[in-house]
Amino acid sequence: MKTMKGLIAALALLFTLTAVAVGGVYYGLTQPLALDETQTFEVHQGASTIKIGQQLTDNGWLAHPILARVASKLNPSWVPKVGKYELTPGMNVVDALVLFDSGDTIFYPITLLEGHTFRDYLRVMEAKGNIKMTLTDLTDQQVAEKLGLEQDSPEGMLYANTYRYHDGDSDLDIFRQAHSLLKTTLDQQWQNKAEKLPYKTPYQALIMASIIEKETGVPSERPLIARVFVSRLEKGMRLQTDPTVIYGMRERYDGNIRRSDLREKTPYNTYQINGLPPTPIANVGVEAIHAALNPGETSALYFVAKGDGSHVFSNTLREHNNAVLRYQHQRSDDYRSSPAN
Repeated sequence: MKTMKGLIAALALLFTLTAVAVGGVYYGLTQPLALDETQTFEVHQGASTIKIGQQLTDNGWLAHPILARVASKLNPSWVPKVGKYELTPGMNVVDALVLFDSGDTIFYPITLLEGHTFRDYLRVMEAKGNIKMTLTDLTDQQVAEKLGLEQDSPEGMLYANTYRYHDGDSDLDIFRQAHSLLKTTLDQQWQNKAEKLPYKTPYQALIMASIIEKETGVPSERPLIARVFVSRLEKGMRLQTDPTVIYGMRERYDGNIRRSDLREKTPYNTYQINGLPPTPIANVGVEAIHAALNPGETSALYFVAKGDGSHVFSNTLREHNNAVLRYQHQRSDDYRSSPAN
C-alpha cells in the first residue's frame, strides 16, 4: 500500500513538474521580447532557428535560445529569410519567427533628385553603403543595354523620385524601378499633351523636359521656359541654352563657359546645332515633363537668369541684351542661375 501511495505521489509530482514546464514554455513563447525600443536584427545566410534563438538571447531579448526552437515547431514550414528586420516592442519570439519567414526586411529610402544625371545617381547610391554597385564601371551604352533601352544612353530615362530598397539591392534594381516609373509617367503625359507641338516622339519631349529642368527649378517658370523653347523651335531658331553646352563639356566643365566653349560644335551645343540635342541632359520628374508637353503662354523668345534663381523674359533681342547687361555683367557675390538644390 505504501508503495502504491509513493507511486501516486511521484506521478502527481511528475504531472506538476510537467505542467510547470509546459506553463513556463508557454509563458516564454508568449512573453514579449525584452525590447525598450525598435531594434534591427539581421538573419544571416544559413542561420538555423536555434542559432537565431542564441542571437536573440545573446542580445538580452529572449530568456533562452531553446524557446526559438520550440516556437519553430508550431509551424515547421517557417524558413528564415536572409536580411535585416525591425523588431518592435511587444513582439514575442513567435512574432519574430513569423517576421523572419515573411521576408519583410527593412526598406531604406533613396532620393534621386530632378536635374541630376544618372552618374550623379550612381554616386548617391554608392554613398549609401548598402547598395550593390554593378554599373559604375560600365559605359553609358552598357548601362542602357542592362536596362533594356532602345537608346544608347540611360540619361533622362530614370524618373526623379524617392525609392525604397532592401539592404543589398543593386543599383540596377533601383534603376529598373526608376525607368519603369518614367515610362508610365511619360506615356500618361504624352496622351494628354497640348496640340501642335514640335515633338515627333515622347523621347523628344523628354529631352526638352530635361533642358527645362536644368534651366530653372522655379515651378511657375517651367511652362514659360517651355514656351520660349517651343517657339524658338517653331521659328527655326537655335535653342542656345547653356546647360546643353555644359553637358557636352562633361568633365571639362569647371564652373565657367567660355566663348571657345560656345563655338565648339559638340552634339549637345545648342548654340551650334539646330533643334534638340541627341539625348536628355538630366533626369526629371513629372513637372518638367508636363511643362514640355503643355507650354505656358508668352510671346517671349529670350530669357536670362536674374541671379536669385528666377529669370527675366524678353520678346525682342534688344530687350534681352539689356537684361543680359543688367543681370549677367553686374553679378553679385551670391549670384546663381537657378535655385540651390
